Amino acid sequence: MSLMTAKEIMEIIPHRQPFMLIDTIEEMEEGKKVVAKKCVTYNEPFFAGHFPKEPVMPGVLIIEALAQTGAVAILSQPAFKGKTAYFAAINNAKFKGKVTPGDVLMLETEIIKVKGPIGVGAGKAYVDGKLVAQAELTFAIGNE
Repeated sequence: MSLMTAKEIMEIIPHRQPFMLIDTIEEMEEGKKVVAKKCVTYNEPFFAGHFPKEPVMPGVLIIEALAQTGAVAILSQPAFKGKTAYFAAINNAKFKGKVTPGDVLMLETEIIKVKGPIGVGAGKAYVDGKLVAQAELTFAIGNE
């Protein structure tokens, strides 16, 4: 059973369809770590063009899903409630496998550093327990 549904996630982060890239929160340590799930379906709008004969989830969207997962972690803290986490940097991104329709993408982002309004998260994405992507994500907390 999930800890938080998409509707509850939207109370923390401002993302909406078609750009909400996480379905549920499975585990959460406020301000520290979140494990989220994305059930990847053939109906995702990006599959129409990426690629018509071999649908593959774009790597940049996997990174965005990890960032949304990290945003839930950091914005769940009372000090950051109602604010927005913006991308400031993506470092050491690596892609190790494809994500295709029917996959369940498990997303883990751990906040490893926060200094004022700047934070860094370590994100990893898995399908069937196999690492498919990872990156270090830097974000800036905005006022709204």
